[in-house]
Amino acid sequence: GAISPTYLDYLMPSIVADLFQPQTVTYNGGVANIKQWKISCYLEVMESGIPCTNPHEGLKSHCCELLDTCNTLFASWYRQQHACNDKTTSSYKVDEEGNPIVSRLMTFITRYTPAPDENALLKHVDGAGKVDGSVVVALPIDRWTASEEENSFEGHGGGLTFWDGRTKRSANGTRGPEEIVYDTRSGDIAFIDRAVWHQANPITRGTRWALVIFYKVER
Repeated sequence: GAISPTYLDYLMPSIVADLFQPQTVTYNGGVANIKQWKISCYLEVMESGIPCTNPHEGLKSHCCELLDTCNTLFASWYRQQHACNDKTTSSYKVDEEGNPIVSRLMTFITRYTPAPDENALLKHVDGAGKVDGSVVVALPIDRWTASEEENSFEGHGGGLTFWDGRTKRSANGTRGPEEIVYDTRSGDIAFIDRAVWHQANPITRGTRWALVIFYKVER
């Protein structure tokens, strides 16, 4: 993984046993058709108090080093991803190392369970396409509130699916975006460019934890 699973194991006990307090958020039209989202705890929210007005400061301070690491990794990835696109590159502000200056727009930790409306976040675009990119960090399986065997979703779904813009001809001759499925392990980080369709795949047992950050690239 891009982030040390051992370090995440050090952070997780306080998160799962104490700090994680999911807030109920109502989305107009729903995210992936879910109107009321109840399985995320927000560490940082957008300036207008979207999607909720009470971010969890304790959880944010507990994770602050991890968030800083994600900033560095995202900035480096964004620079590489957009290296060939002179227009994009020339329009963003850079630090002394030449990496884009990025800021977190929204940060949250999600706990998926097998329950309906809690088992997945089906095909969607982050921030209605208003964010420049995002990251999803796979967090460890919860071995602290129950046994790993009880909480593991191993072999029962999970991972991420992306729909890449490149079109692929299917067996019946029609063209559509290529579907790419990634299995994720603790410490793995997925970098998602602006307005890329993706989903957190359903699980049918256990619990699955992830940290998600929406980013703005300063221009």
